[in-house]
Amino acid sequence: MAIAKAERLMNLALCLLGTRRPLSKRELRGSIEAYLEAGNDDSFNRMFERDKDDLRELGLVIETVENLEGETGYLARRDSNRLPPVSLDAEEAAALGLAAKVWQQARLAGAASGALQKLRAGGMPEAGDPYEGQHSAIEPRIPVHEAAFEPLMLACRDRRPVVFDYRKSNAARPEQRQVEPWALECWRGHWYLAGYDRDRGAERVFRLSRITGKVRSRAGKYTAEVPDVVTVRETVAAWAGEGAQRSALIRLRAGSGYPLRAKATAVREGADGWDELEIPYGHGLDAWLVEFGPDVVVVEPADLRADVVDRLRAVAQG
Repeated sequence: MAIAKAERLMNLALCLLGTRRPLSKRELRGSIEAYLEAGNDDSFNRMFERDKDDLRELGLVIETVENLEGETGYLARRDSNRLPPVSLDAEEAAALGLAAKVWQQARLAGAASGALQKLRAGGMPEAGDPYEGQHSAIEPRIPVHEAAFEPLMLACRDRRPVVFDYRKSNAARPEQRQVEPWALECWRGHWYLAGYDRDRGAERVFRLSRITGKVRSRAGKYTAEVPDVVTVRETVAAWAGEGAQRSALIRLRAGSGYPLRAKATAVREGADGWDELEIPYGHGLDAWLVEFGPDVVVVEPADLRADVVDRLRAVAQG
């Protein structure tokens, strides 16, 4: 019966950590049962090299030493493979765990999992620890469904300009954007990118779900200075109307539009079957109002009224 790879890796790690002198491949093959089952030298060599690479990827520091006879030996010194004390409180450990869940859906999945294993081995709290019990019933998750997430995450890290096609909420066709990406952030279940839009010469925030096609990298350096603090969430919240300085006045048919009533800052009941509501005016409000169809009439501002009328005409023509 074939020996499981995890057991084979464990045995190899124990041999390399337990020896005081470098062990040759010949000695390792004779000491580890799984290697004895290898059919020939080529099969053993391929298996050993893969195992050695896997252990190194997991964080084991393996030294290669050549003896006086010219034979290559391997060992893992304990002092090179000992973590310093890790002191993280429950909140810091939870933040790391949540970040790892994000990277599990991108190219950093292996590195994130390996890093968590090393930190837990060094004493980082795990789910199920006594002082985490009060939070164990809820497992936070940050979804990453957009294909644009990984290339944009790498572009932010490497400071590389990108080009992508972007469809605005009120546009029928996507437009090409040339962007110097700064940061990614999740807000209310959606991922957003903040960066410098070269065509518009200003900071912009893009919702990843509206990026169509592939994100393409471009050579060259950034032309705009990256801010010390990139406030993605605050910018998106302001566009969505949270903390907005402007308000819109709408007429709403009585007995309808309860989500709008919940958001209203003021409601005046009318005698004609229509109520007047004041609601925060932010990015995307026109699209939301259109969903209520004939139950809503925009009184002011004029630009919001025009946007809603344009959307309704597009629906009628479609």
